[in-house]
Amino acid sequence: MDQPNMQIDEEFKRFKQIREELNLTQSAFADELGISATTADIERGRTRIPGQVVKELLKKYHINPLWLFGDSMQKYLQADKLLASPKVVTVDSLGKENIVLVSAKAAAGYPNNIGDAQWFETLPAFTIPLPEYRNATFRGFQVEGDSMVPVLHSGEWIVGKALEDWEDVNPKQIYVVVTVDSILVKKIQQETESSFINLISSNPEYSPIRIDKSEIKEIWSVNSKLTFDLEADNKQVSLLSLHTEMKELKEEMKRLVRDTVFK
Repeated sequence: MDQPNMQIDEEFKRFKQIREELNLTQSAFADELGISATTADIERGRTRIPGQVVKELLKKYHINPLWLFGDSMQKYLQADKLLASPKVVTVDSLGKENIVLVSAKAAAGYPNNIGDAQWFETLPAFTIPLPEYRNATFRGFQVEGDSMVPVLHSGEWIVGKALEDWEDVNPKQIYVVVTVDSILVKKIQQETESSFINLISSNPEYSPIRIDKSEIKEIWSVNSKLTFDLEADNKQVSLLSLHTEMKELKEEMKRLVRDTVFK
């Protein structure tokens, strides 16, 4: 007799979990799902989740109904194909989409404000009148750290195109990956028959980061960058080359020592 009640409790918890992961208020979540008031009564267990709401959760967020009601461990349906599209875009006075710029400082608050239109309005934006920036949504991000040297350096700006399908992911391409709590600039290596991916740095000093696809909110395919210190670029490349050569030399010395011992 207790099992049905346990399932109902799980239903409410998972419903609330979805809202919190989307960083939406109860009122905003209600608007998304077509509920007249707020989602408070559902989250408190006073009202069962209506069928129309289950349908909207599946349609908009690909939530598996069986997972919602505690009958499955698979949270998303079609997770191997679909990505989260940008929740917010801004437009100029002519109605054309802007390229919003996300500085290194603003990046800290980006995941938590990913659906907040007012927050996005506070960010600088511009347009580029070139064919490479048409018929898609683009966003600019400032690189922070040295995990992608020598290709990208801290302080540079990159422009990414919104990606919507996992089938379009290229292991040789660089992406801006927005997770539930951070923004990462990496290459993406997908695991065969798995919901996990590995985020790869260009800098060999950084180990791959393994995460589940369900943790990803947005992916942007990097198609261009802005740099303002070309001389520094050359120095960084030289330093990285020297570091690599030193590492290879150490490995060769170790092999020579092992060979000498065994002889």
